[in-house]
Amino acid sequence: MSNFQISTVQNDEPQKSELKQVAIFCDGSSLGNGQAASRAAAVALLGYKGIWRAVGEYLGVATNQQAEIAAAAVGLESLKQPCRVNVFTDSRYVVETMNGRFRRKANLPWWQRLDRAASSHTVNWEWTRGHAGHLLQEAADNAARRIAAAGHVEESILRDAEGTVGTVEPDQV
Repeated sequence: MSNFQISTVQNDEPQKSELKQVAIFCDGSSLGNGQAASRAAAVALLGYKGIWRAVGEYLGVATNQQAEIAAAAVGLESLKQPCRVNVFTDSRYVVETMNGRFRRKANLPWWQRLDRAASSHTVNWEWTRGHAGHLLQEAADNAARRIAAAGHVEESILRDAEGTVGTVEPDQV
């Protein structure tokens, strides 16, 4: 007779293959970058199965780099469960830092926020050229600039971004 026992462990977390696949296109904007009176905003477009939702945050005084970091965080923070995420940004600073190729010398509280937001997800960081006519990136950029100019998040700005994008499958981006 053997002395081993078989036990099963039930894990409520979804397996990696079961995670939803989400695409996030994000952009930050700082009007008056580097000045005391700058106005910054962050916007992310989240796509799942061709449906896109826009989220944004008015940041107040912040630099372009801080707004870019915040945009990725805003997108990841809005996910309600762990996901596999492709984050697209026109910020090489964000992509190279999150991929471990740039050292974090500044903006440490902003990086901490992004680290917390990314911690429960499997994230692939991808750079996309800004201001190159890419529908999703342009919609995020435009919404971020409009929120920064308005000085607060207006739902109409976010709905406009969603309307601009329409229905695009994430694998078509």
